[in-house]
Amino acid sequence: MTDRIPVLLDTDLGSDIDDAICLAYLLRQPRCELVGITTVSGRDPRQRASIGDAVCRAAGRTDVPIHSGVAVRYDTGEVVQPDVPQYAALTKYTHRMAEDFAPNTAVEFMRRTINERPGEITLLAIGPMSNLGALFAIDPTIPSKLKSLVLMCGVFGCRGPGVPPKEWNAFQDVTACAATYRAVAPQHRSVGLDVTLQVQLPAADAIARFRKAGGPLNVVADCCEIWRQHAPRVVFHDPLAATAIFNDGILGWERGTATVEPGQGRAGGITWWNPEAAGRHEVAVRVDPDAFYREYFGVVGG
Repeated sequence: MTDRIPVLLDTDLGSDIDDAICLAYLLRQPRCELVGITTVSGRDPRQRASIGDAVCRAAGRTDVPIHSGVAVRYDTGEVVQPDVPQYAALTKYTHRMAEDFAPNTAVEFMRRTINERPGEITLLAIGPMSNLGALFAIDPTIPSKLKSLVLMCGVFGCRGPGVPPKEWNAFQDVTACAATYRAVAPQHRSVGLDVTLQVQLPAADAIARFRKAGGPLNVVADCCEIWRQHAPRVVFHDPLAATAIFNDGILGWERGTATVEPGQGRAGGITWWNPEAAGRHEVAVRVDPDAFYREYFGVVGG
């Protein structure tokens, strides 16, 4: 297809369920050329790579490069979200074990892949920004060589007085997140928590749809069974960011400047938003939930 979009996915698969839901969509989206998967955070990010491999193989795909990445916060060296609970769901699926992946190869893979295809790749980051922070530090020219940088990150809809809430991907590695928002890319888009919370389903309903869709969604459904033990609903945070790459009618955008509050204290990781016509960032400010569900389930089935 001449209009296929090359996408490089950076993800913390295996913690929240939405990463796996997002990956399944990319694998079944005919307009997506999935050029690679990189994993981030955890005591062993290679477990996240194993989940990615299982989902890909369930989709009949063994051609997607998968690389394990940075485990720790950029500034403190602290391990971020150490456990990968959904790794336990892989026992009945064909997949490479965590030990089969070389440690911490993601950043170099990202650097090489983007440099080989300047102006073509959309980098979709849906986990803590540790890999991106390291990548942009090693090669500051990388953001300018992207087609688009799309993040599931931040909270941008709180304009009133008081301290706004923080979003997981932003405050898990504040320094790396701040570096990511300083990066100058041809298109720099964020889908924040205030918008993603508008697309969610009861976990039981989501699992039923995933089972009906089959293929990679079977792995997702089993991972979701683990997720639902402490979360009765599935919020489609990451899939919303992914579907918007291929369907312009799902989200509405506003241009401005986003900044990240530094530090590890109470305010560290807050994303501040200043709407302005000359800003280099775009954030999602509205969503059409029905358009999202039509796009997502129309592509994956179920």
